[in-house]
Amino acid sequence: MSSTAPMRAPPTTPTPGATSKTGRVRGPVAHLEPAPCKAADSPPCRFCTLHARVPQPTSGTSQGMGLPAASPAARSPPRMAARHDEPMNKKPRTVFRPLHGLLLLDKPAGMSSNQALQQVRHLFRAEKAGHTGSLDPLATGLLPVCFGEATKIAGLLLGSSKAYETTAVLGLTTDSDDADGAPLLERPVPADLDAGRVEAALAPLRGPIRQRAPIYSALKQGGEPLYAKARRGEAIEAPERDVMVHALELIERDGPRLRLSVECGSGTYVRSLVRDLGEALGCGAHVTQLRRLWVDPFTSPRMYTVDQLRAIAEGEGEAALEACLLPIEAGLTGFARIDLDAGDALRIGYGQTVRLPAEPARVPGTVAVHDADGRVLGLGQVDGQGLLRAQRLFSWASPSSP
Repeated sequence: MSSTAPMRAPPTTPTPGATSKTGRVRGPVAHLEPAPCKAADSPPCRFCTLHARVPQPTSGTSQGMGLPAASPAARSPPRMAARHDEPMNKKPRTVFRPLHGLLLLDKPAGMSSNQALQQVRHLFRAEKAGHTGSLDPLATGLLPVCFGEATKIAGLLLGSSKAYETTAVLGLTTDSDDADGAPLLERPVPADLDAGRVEAALAPLRGPIRQRAPIYSALKQGGEPLYAKARRGEAIEAPERDVMVHALELIERDGPRLRLSVECGSGTYVRSLVRDLGEALGCGAHVTQLRRLWVDPFTSPRMYTVDQLRAIAEGEGEAALEACLLPIEAGLTGFARIDLDAGDALRIGYGQTVRLPAEPARVPGTVAVHDADGRVLGLGQVDGQGLLRAQRLFSWASPSSP
C-alpha cells in the first residue's frame, strides 16, 4: 500500500505592477541570499544563517517600480546583526543590600543633592538611602546621607540648625539669586560703601525674620516644586516664611565681593539673605560660592568626598568603606536618652505604653530609647505623667524582628 504526498500549489509570483488588496503596487519577489559569516577565521556555525540577508532584485528595475536598478556600489550596505563571537559590554547591575548608618558627605559643586546621593548609594550598595536637606548644585559641603533605618531620622536632621560660608557679589541680581541664574539687573556699587554700612544692612536680617524664598527652590506650590514652574517660564509668587537667623557676619570684603558667615535654622535660604542684603545696599547682589560647614548635631564633621569614598572602595574594600559610616545613635545625641530593661524594651517594641520611674524627673518631649545593652531602639515620646510611648522605632525594636 503506497501513500501519496499531498499536492502543493506552486508559489505564485506577482506580476510587476500588479495591485494588491491594499492598493499598493507589488513588484517581483526578491531572492534572499544569506550573507557570509564575518567570523572567517572560525568554522561555520548555526548562527551564520541568522545574519542579515541582502535582497537581490530579479530584473533590471529597482524594487519592481519601473526604476533603474541601483549598481552594487550604490546600494546601502546591509545591516549586520551583532556578531555572536563578540562579548556583551553591559555595566553590571548593582546588587543592593540592607545597610544602616549615617554618611557625612562633602558634596561637590555642579552636582545636585540627589545625584550625589545616588552615587554614594550605589557605591555602598545600600537598599534604601535619603539625605537630610538639599544643597543647590552650586553649593558644596556637608550633606548628611541616611542609609537603611537611619532614613527614619532624616526629618529630624532636616529641621536642625546649620552653618554656611558664602561669597556674595554686589551690583548684579539674577533670577535664581546665585551665579547659576540669568542676569536680571546690573547696578553700580555705592562708592562710599564701608564696613559700617554693610553692618547696618546685615542687622535687620538677624534673628526671627520673614523671608521670601527664591523662585528657583524646592518649595512646593500646588504639589510641584517652584523650580519646575520657573523653568517653564511661569509667573511665580514665591511664598514668605518665618525663619531664624542665629548669626550673620561679614568676614571680609574685597571690592564688590563680601564673604559672609551664616548660622540659621531650618528653611532659611542663604541666597535670599544675600539678595535682601544687596537690596538694602541699593545695588543688588547674588551668591557666587556657598559651602555648608555643619548640620546640628554634626558640628565638627569628618566629611568624605565621592572621590575619596570611591578610592577607599577600590583600594581597601567594602569593609573599609563601611568604616566611614556613623552609627544611627550619632544623629540622636541632641535628644534625652532613656534606657529600658528587657521587659520594658519588649513592651515598647509591641507598641505598649511604659511607665517610667519617678526618678530622675523626665522633661516631656521626644527622647532616644535604648535597650539594656545600649542599642538604640528608636524615638519615644514622654508625656507629663511620666508615660513613654513609641514614636518612631527601628525595625530591630520589634520582638518579631530576626
